[in-house]
Amino acid sequence: MDEYKQVILIRTDLKMGVGKKCAQSCHASVSASDLVRRKNKVSWKQWKNSGQKKVVLKIDNVDIIKDIIIQLEKEKIDYFLVKDAGLTQLTPGTITALGIGPARSSQIDEITGDLKLL
Repeated sequence: MDEYKQVILIRTDLKMGVGKKCAQSCHASVSASDLVRRKNKVSWKQWKNSGQKKVVLKIDNVDIIKDIIIQLEKEKIDYFLVKDAGLTQLTPGTITALGIGPARSSQIDEITGDLKLL
């Protein structure tokens, strides 16, 4: 059986506090999984019923996120881009995180496999 996971990318160049990083990770996870639940029920159910595996990785800048989005679209992997509301530490609209999947682990690893854990 294929393994499924979700990957969350968090920007480290923004110098967000720990709580802010956690909140942005949650936004990315919930929004991406909700999107997949509506668009690809099979992947979502596989992930949901196998422990909801998540991996949080760090990203150095917004350009890397943009490059990854191009690859995700090419491979037809669902994602959700988090833009901050600007209520606390950041300017409104700042891209803070990217939620990828849930999707097959092997598919996501081809795109994010070289990134480091947060």
